[in-house]
Amino acid sequence: MLGLMELRIFTEPQQGASYDQLLTVARCAEDAGYAAFFRSDHYLKMGTVSGDPGPTDAWTTLAGLARDTRQIRLGTLMSAATFRLPGPLAITVAQVDAMSGGRVELGIGTGWYAEEHSAYGIPFPPLGERFDRLEEQLAVITGLWSTPAGQTFDHDGRYYPVSGSPALPKPVQQPRPPILLGGMGPRRTPRLAARYADEFNLPFVSVEDTTAQFGRVREACAAIGRDADELTYSNALVLCCGRTEDEIRRRAAAIGRDADELRANGLAGTPAEVVDTIGRYAAAGSQRIYLQILDLTDLDHLDLVATTVLPQV
Repeated sequence: MLGLMELRIFTEPQQGASYDQLLTVARCAEDAGYAAFFRSDHYLKMGTVSGDPGPTDAWTTLAGLARDTRQIRLGTLMSAATFRLPGPLAITVAQVDAMSGGRVELGIGTGWYAEEHSAYGIPFPPLGERFDRLEEQLAVITGLWSTPAGQTFDHDGRYYPVSGSPALPKPVQQPRPPILLGGMGPRRTPRLAARYADEFNLPFVSVEDTTAQFGRVREACAAIGRDADELTYSNALVLCCGRTEDEIRRRAAAIGRDADELRANGLAGTPAEVVDTIGRYAAAGSQRIYLQILDLTDLDHLDLVATTVLPQV
């Protein structure tokens, strides 16, 4: 047994999912013993799938799941800073945290998918400005949450100036719900993580890239005098596990992927192969794996990993 790895479920509803489908998967994950249910925050499908019945809003979904689940943690990988203003987002997350009894986590990033912005009338500034806006959003959100009760919060910002805010409501989790940042940016991303993140996540990258980027984050922490071990380090990987080769290839085909390619770039193969791959990421410093589930109808997939992989990690 590895003894150090937490497994979480990660879904991509923009590829096609209703709230009821997401609830079914979340409850299955909860019953099977996974630590968390996360979803992406996108408003447009990717690739050739239909995307029917159309996108669902991430925080509306999590509000529903907060009431319709019991104990599993809930969050986003990643909400786009371009989608929401930081003050209202701080209110939304605090409210969903209260609705869930303190089970919410906020993953947030710059936003990257230009087409979804043009499809729904969302401004999409250049990357440098998106990083500036993300940094200011983090300052506002954390500032609002950390302001002592009875005091007000002000922020002299370029994009999001705040004046005399009562900084309410407060989240249930104290000092705040965990904040997740991530990505392979070599400079600003590690610096932002060192300053604001409780968890640093890398989506769909190799063990070698994981080692290098976790190292940059640790260096950024050292540069500001923060203990790098205060952060949790995690990866997100496509899951494609099967008892037999036929089952593995069937599951790969169902999501439009090749089994051998997924073995090289994801978390694929027999349960023993999956455990071995998880071990390599653990050796690189990863403490959590988000299992990207793309076929939301295949609940046996979740049960298989829960019974054969989860006990070994």
